[in-house]
Amino acid sequence: MSHGPIDFIVLSFSGNKFKGEILDSLVELVESETIRIIDLLIVIKDEQGDLLAVEIEQHDPEISEFFAPLDFETNGMITAEDVEMIGANLENNSTAAMMLFENTWAVKFKEAVLNADGQLLVQGRIPSEDIDNALAEMAEIDAQAA
Repeated sequence: MSHGPIDFIVLSFSGNKFKGEILDSLVELVESETIRIIDLLIVIKDEQGDLLAVEIEQHDPEISEFFAPLDFETNGMITAEDVEMIGANLENNSTAAMMLFENTWAVKFKEAVLNADGQLLVQGRIPSEDIDNALAEMAEIDAQAA
């Protein structure tokens, strides 16, 4: 069975509460089979700087039910070392969502490349903020040249 590229992201949020604005978009990605969630962990850093890492199904039933539409089972691939690394950079009184997911949209393309005896030479990701900044700089240069 082929797998798509696997990504690990961490999203941080000020305060220690989720309002749910992101869940609908995430559910849409899962239901459309664009991504498959492999692991998801919530890390809470309180006002004193103490960390609490919570697997979704270990959380209270209300939180577990909140994430139920994502239809995944955590598997422990996000490690204690990952939590410590993120926790060290997380501000007090904030929350982070750590997510490992497969880009299932890429599986058919990957199989086509492999069937054509192709191979991946380089893979990278450019943050959208970097693209936005580069485009803004280019526009400024063009405006100055005009």
